[in-house]
Amino acid sequence: MIKFLFKGLWRDKSRSRMPILIVAVGVALSVFLHAYITGMMGDSIEMNAKMSFGHVKVVSKAYAENMSQMPLDLALMETTDLTQRLSQEFPTITWVERIQFGGLVDAPDAEGSTMTQGPAVGMGVDLLSEHADEVERMNLAQSLIQGRLPGQPGEVLLSDQFARNLKVNPGDAITLIGSTMYGGMSYYNFIVSGTVSFGVKVLDKGTMIADIQDVRLALDMEDAATEIVGFFSIGYFDGDIASNISHQFNDKFTETPGDEYAPAMLTLKDQPGMGQMVDLGAAMGAIITGVFMFAMALVLWNAGLLGGIRRYGEFGIRLAMGEAKSHVYISLLYESVMIGIMGAVVGTMFGLFFAWLLQTYGLDLGDSMKGSSIMLPTVLRARITPVDFYIGFIPGIVSTLIGTALAGLGIYKRKTSQLFKELEV
Repeated sequence: MIKFLFKGLWRDKSRSRMPILIVAVGVALSVFLHAYITGMMGDSIEMNAKMSFGHVKVVSKAYAENMSQMPLDLALMETTDLTQRLSQEFPTITWVERIQFGGLVDAPDAEGSTMTQGPAVGMGVDLLSEHADEVERMNLAQSLIQGRLPGQPGEVLLSDQFARNLKVNPGDAITLIGSTMYGGMSYYNFIVSGTVSFGVKVLDKGTMIADIQDVRLALDMEDAATEIVGFFSIGYFDGDIASNISHQFNDKFTETPGDEYAPAMLTLKDQPGMGQMVDLGAAMGAIITGVFMFAMALVLWNAGLLGGIRRYGEFGIRLAMGEAKSHVYISLLYESVMIGIMGAVVGTMFGLFFAWLLQTYGLDLGDSMKGSSIMLPTVLRARITPVDFYIGFIPGIVSTLIGTALAGLGIYKRKTSQLFKELEV
């Protein structure tokens, strides 16, 4: 019977073309929207990961307990060897060393006396080495407001608001006053190479970014770092992968359980505030997608209902010829399932295609966002996940089937006396 019904749908385009088209459009929109929402919510998390948290992060056990205070005396030692071991054990992850620190920035006047001062939260990252990719990862070039990026040792970036408060411009000298890793006082001179805008009040208030080697010299942290940050090669955070890698590392690399300076790995969700953000992103994506899926289900349900009602004349003729009502009803359900499957397949293909285009090439918003923020993505991208390959079949088949089933109930209410009037039309 399925073969017979398929031939009927194939030969009678009026019965199949429009229903399949409606289902395909609805499914394509559902698939594309889910991929878009997944990419959009994921990008905001990724910007926080790239700027500070990483997908996974290695710190000392004691530092992990006091991370908000950025204690330099609890930093990791011999980080070159540790980074090499991490690269060997987890080659699919990109590992970078960073130093988070705080201090007082002093801006001198023309005579060398203090003109202005302000507290700063600093970050030492790899800006000048041959294989440095932190500039691209942190989107610094697109966030530049004045001047240029550091091109040689001794140069530093300041947040634009912080630079204005200090009354300094690119090319001016500043002095970082802080404490070293061993508790001594530190004075280190920098040249402001440029300013950037973060678009986040806390960061714009007082942030400086310098090359990690300069920070090591300034804070007496030779071959040391407060953290070693890891980024997945897949380009986005995956909680299951991160959790698995974290357990492997902590079981293998923590050789002395009682050593507070022993390295420990944290995932993105383990760090302050990020667990709630990741969960909220997943929940918001599911809610938005669910609302749209429900709306599309109503549309497809209505389409199936109207399609069944318009065929009441056909059903009357088939009943008049002696076909059982149950057989007519079951054949109608079979047809709706076939239409739903064909429409869902076509719609999924188109939805995945457009999602792939947005994922691969993205939508560049750099011109409109230039200099506004490095915490938000300048290129809008979708993200195709395994769910996108089947999520469209839910409204495509189920809703169409339900709509057709409700419309088909009218078959059991057909009366022979009504057929003459219908056949006269």
